[in-house]
Formats: sequence, C-alpha cells, structure tokens
Amino acid sequence: MTDVTLVTGDGIGPEIAEATRRCIDATGAEINWDMAEAGVEVMEKTGTPLPEATVESIKRTGVALKAPITTPVGKGFRSINVHLRQSLDLYACLRPCKSYEGVRSRYTDIDLVIVRENTEDCYAGVEFQSGKDDTDELIGWINEHSEKKVREKSGITIKPISVEASERIVRFAFDYARQMGRKKVTSVHKANIMKFSDGLWLEVSRQVAKKYPDIEFEDRIVDNMCMQLIQKPELYDVLVLPNLYGDILSDLCAGLVGGLGVAPGANIGKKAAVFEATHGSAPKYKGQNKVNPTALILSGVLMLRHIGKKAEADKLENAVAAVIAEGKDVTYDMKPHRDDPTAVGTSQMADAIIEKIGKP
Repeated sequence: MTDVTLVTGDGIGPEIAEATRRCIDATGAEINWDMAEAGVEVMEKTGTPLPEATVESIKRTGVALKAPITTPVGKGFRSINVHLRQSLDLYACLRPCKSYEGVRSRYTDIDLVIVRENTEDCYAGVEFQSGKDDTDELIGWINEHSEKKVREKSGITIKPISVEASERIVRFAFDYARQMGRKKVTSVHKANIMKFSDGLWLEVSRQVAKKYPDIEFEDRIVDNMCMQLIQKPELYDVLVLPNLYGDILSDLCAGLVGGLGVAPGANIGKKAAVFEATHGSAPKYKGQNKVNPTALILSGVLMLRHIGKKAEADKLENAVAAVIAEGKDVTYDMKPHRDDPTAVGTSQMADAIIEKIGKP
C-alpha cells in the first residue's frame, strides 16, 4: 500500500475528490488514503483555512491529491495554494495539455507539457506599495543609481531570477522529457528586453541543455511563443518557463485542448508533490452532483505515474478517454449543448469510468 494524502477541499472539492478516489481505487493501485481538510469551511472549525495537520500529512506521505480550495476573501490569508507551494518548496509546476477525442476544441492532436518555475519572478511577493516611506526610499535609491528613472508614487514589484532556481527547473524539464520519452525542450523568456533577469534564465537554460544531448533544445521569446502556439502548436513539446509566463501560457495551452475542465496539474518538489485540478472550487455548484471531475481524475493519473504505478495510470487515462470519446456518460459541460438532458452527474461519470477500467 502507498500512503497518499487526499485533501478534499471545499465547494465542489469533496464531490470530485470522492469521484477521483473511487476511480483510482478501481485501478487496483492500492492507495492508503489519509483524508485531510482545507478551505473556508474548515476555517470555521479550526480558525485557519490550512490546518497544520494537513500540511504535516503531506510532509509525512510525500504525495497529495488536492481538490479545489477557496481562499477566504478579506480575511488576511493569501492563496492557500501558494502557501502550500512555498511551505513545501514545490518548485516545479507541471501542466500537461493533451487533446482527447470528444472534447470540444478548435484544435486536435495537441500534446504539450508546461513546466513552470514556482518560487521566483514577479510572484515572489517582493512588493512595495505606492506612497509608502520605504517605497519612496527605494525609488530614490533607484533614481540615484540607475540611468532609467522611476516615477514618484509608483508601486514596485521586484522580479528575482536566480541561477539556482533557474537551473533546477530547467533540469526538471529535461529530466521529465527524458523520463517520458519526449524529444524537445523549449525555454521561454523575454531576454531581449529584461537582459539581467530573463537573460540569466536563458543563459542557464542553454548551459543545462548541453548536459542533455539526447534532447533537442531551443528558446523562444514569450510573445512570439504565444503566436507560435496558436499557429503551429504541433512544433512544440515541453515548454519551460519562469513563473509569470508559465502561469499565462499554461492557461493558453489549456484553452487549446478544451479548457480547465480537462487540464490536470501538479506541483512537485524534492520531498513532496501535490497533484490538483487547475480550476477553482465553484462554490455555487456545491452539493449539486453536476460538475466535471475529469481534471482532478487526470491529476490522479499524473500522481499514479509519479509514484511508479504506470500500468494503473495508463488504465485510468484510457478509461477517461474512452468515456469522453463515447460522449454518453459525461457532465453537461462536455455535451454539444450545455442544457442536454442526457448529461450525467459527477458521480455517474465516475461510475462510467470505473466500468471502462473493469473491461479488458
């Protein structure tokens, strides 16, 4: 048995978590689930949306499957997801974007992987508010030491890009490509403008690439990369990006394959990995047995591969693909018309996937 923390989340989280758990168990993966809570609902009981017991469970098991979580608004809490990534040093965000027959999209045969650096860049949280004394002091220092001047009453966000963090995420991308039999890694940047941050990223990418002669390497400027993905996505394979660009392009690539409802995700570090759907908690649909569980189930596929259960992962992914392609036992958002009366609920779609798993 393999210990895995199951964070049930809130909103629609518990429903899709249960559907996913049943599908994974049906593969014979032999998971020992350690149930954990997080979100606005548990906050009423514990005073925090992320109980320490949940974090400790993930540290103990090293692997978590996490349903969507609502971050309380105006309660003094930053994103729970960001807090988890920072506290567990989950430096690599993995977002595969793959076409499945039966999912409505303008594109077919998309098979891309986004590898996003999770700890630095503009999302590092190093910010200075307009009008504050320390911000005015910083602006004064910059204007004294730089040819480029910053206007008064500016808000400032610092964009740190380090050799260490760049090197480990690019290595992660190449190692993933090698492990999964992928052929090419593309490093995405804006080094033509930000020469000392993105320029460093690009230089580190090139140095790391030399150590992987079996994997093709190239780089693309981020705005050109967006156009390339729309015009000819078939030319690309694994993309590795700094934090901000990775956030934006992962949603772009999800759009190529039909949206966040079929977009799995993972945040991976040296000691722990958290697998999660990339969509939100949709509290207005809570308890309605209505929403699509596919993204979290496919995140479960990533988790199974991560813990070495490849046969079970393939079995689950093939079953999901078969149900979607058949188009009969799917939720309303996967029907040609959203008001289709033949749409099934979350639990019933899981039942159909489980039935496919059981067939040779």
